[in-house]
Amino acid sequence: MLTESQRQIIRATVPVLRVHGEQITERFYRDLFAAHPALLNIFNPVNQRPGGQARNLAASILAYAANIDQLDTLGGMVERIAHKHGSMEVRPEHYPIVGQYLLGAIAQVLGAAATDAVLDAWGAAYGLLAGIMIGREAELYAAGTAARWEGYKPCIVVKKEPESDGMVSLYLLAADGTPLPPFRPGQYLGVRLRVPGQTTDQIRQYSLSNAPGRRFYRITVRRERAGGATPDGLVSTYLHDGIREGDTLGIHAPLGDFTLDETSNRPVVLLSAGSGITPMLSMLEHLAPGIRPVLFVHATTSRAHHAFGGPVRTLAASRPGIQAVMFYETVGSDDVMGVHHDEAGRITEAALAARLPAGECDFYSCGPVGFMQAVEGILDRLGVPKARRHSEVFVPDAGFLTAA
Repeated sequence: MLTESQRQIIRATVPVLRVHGEQITERFYRDLFAAHPALLNIFNPVNQRPGGQARNLAASILAYAANIDQLDTLGGMVERIAHKHGSMEVRPEHYPIVGQYLLGAIAQVLGAAATDAVLDAWGAAYGLLAGIMIGREAELYAAGTAARWEGYKPCIVVKKEPESDGMVSLYLLAADGTPLPPFRPGQYLGVRLRVPGQTTDQIRQYSLSNAPGRRFYRITVRRERAGGATPDGLVSTYLHDGIREGDTLGIHAPLGDFTLDETSNRPVVLLSAGSGITPMLSMLEHLAPGIRPVLFVHATTSRAHHAFGGPVRTLAASRPGIQAVMFYETVGSDDVMGVHHDEAGRITEAALAARLPAGECDFYSCGPVGFMQAVEGILDRLGVPKARRHSEVFVPDAGFLTAA
């Protein structure tokens, strides 16, 4: 437990973190990997290059400090990070290592301002959060081992299918022939592999894009194109260009807290952009045989980048009560309204409001940051309560201690 004096010190460091947070986290990552290169098997080094992960970690440390008196408000963040850590097999023994280098980075960057009292307070705060994370992750590991498997199970790519310009689906079966366990619509798989020419394993998470209950798992991978001098995504490029049918990947049991609430009987609105369509398609396929009204809204740049357009239209036609609306930012001369797209441009409040099912709805949204910000603004203006909004942003997690 933190003492009141330690809490006061943590609160007092908030302005300092605003100024020096990124510098602290950049030094943390640099020193950690220099001393423990084996941790590159867990962390994604690509996220370190442009400084994005350092910024995310700095923002999360700041959020932790700002909420030190009301940690219950961080419950959603803790749950999301615990699932992410679970898919990467983060273990209790990793936490002291991370804590050592985080405190070391604080001491080096702050210099004389990092007094013994400040470092003691942050050591206690880190220990408190680490204990919470370790406890929740232990529960996830116990549940996973009992019902699924431990670690990464070899799975064979039995089918590889392009879905659009830049997206490809991989169909997976267990290499030992055992049935794959169920999952909840919206969850993801942790995928571990060694890209040829690399000295460390890489772990990524990809949403399951099919409904539960099939004999296979399907993940759909977007090719990460960085542009400029930054290299394209290492793993996504290899999954597109290097992996072949018959190859084997290490697969972690499904995890993820962005899931369909099946205890609700309210109508469902599924909002996605780009590769955010993948968990939404899993939810739509799962909901299609039921009776709940569903509005499926997807936004993409053009028909060339539109994945799963045909399957979504087929599901929408499978029964009354399912609507599908497609937004194309750029409409081609051969694009047919009502066949390829339904709206030109980006999603708008008017276009969404005109199609909402009657009554209170549950809203699920997934996509890049700009899209998610636009959706949140629309839902704010429509007066949708926060309790009926569920979302996931396809960027590196801004999680304190996140290993992505």
